[in-house]
Amino acid sequence: MSEPVIIAVPKGRILEEALPLLARVGIVPEPAFVDKNSRALRFSTNRPDIDIIRVRAFDVATFVAHGAAQLGIVGSDVLMEFDYSELYAPVDLGIGGCRISVAEPEDMAAKDDPRGWSHVRIATKYPHITAKHFAARGVQAECVKLNGAMELAPKLDLAPRIVDLVSSGRTLKENGLVEVEVIAEVTSRLIVNRAAFKTRVGEVVPLVDAFRRAVEDQAA
Repeated sequence: MSEPVIIAVPKGRILEEALPLLARVGIVPEPAFVDKNSRALRFSTNRPDIDIIRVRAFDVATFVAHGAAQLGIVGSDVLMEFDYSELYAPVDLGIGGCRISVAEPEDMAAKDDPRGWSHVRIATKYPHITAKHFAARGVQAECVKLNGAMELAPKLDLAPRIVDLVSSGRTLKENGLVEVEVIAEVTSRLIVNRAAFKTRVGEVVPLVDAFRRAVEDQAA
């Protein structure tokens, strides 16, 4: 028997929405997967030919791009940031909806006009997306790379503005920030390692088709 196909899934909010989708595809992880006390990272499923690994969202793309996992579920924000040529994203799963936005303190936004920017200093975990977005507008972006707690940057004078994922906007509001520009809308995608799509076609293609049908059935 060949090695199981490995599907990489992200920790956090997307995972909660991904579990019902996986169930519709016919993939149910072992009980330890939903055990909050478990420190395991690789899990078996009800299918002996499929295992699941649970990693950080940014790492999903890396595991799949380098062939450590054959498929994955990840936000389009991660795909935009890393732009791995080894990845194929055949299905928009329609989950994990949010947006990448520029935000700044409320008092600054009240007198600020993004159309007049020529240089910006921004704290973000998306330096590639940020620089590319502003370069297209002829604005020089100085990016301060952070992996979290972005909302602290303006308060502590690290950077006056941030670029981050926004869902409800509650976190921004509680930290005195407001959105001033939306860079991109984000949803989660099924991603596939391009080499695996060719070398394990008999295993990978049926899974891609199953995910596509599950999304279409849910939308119907």
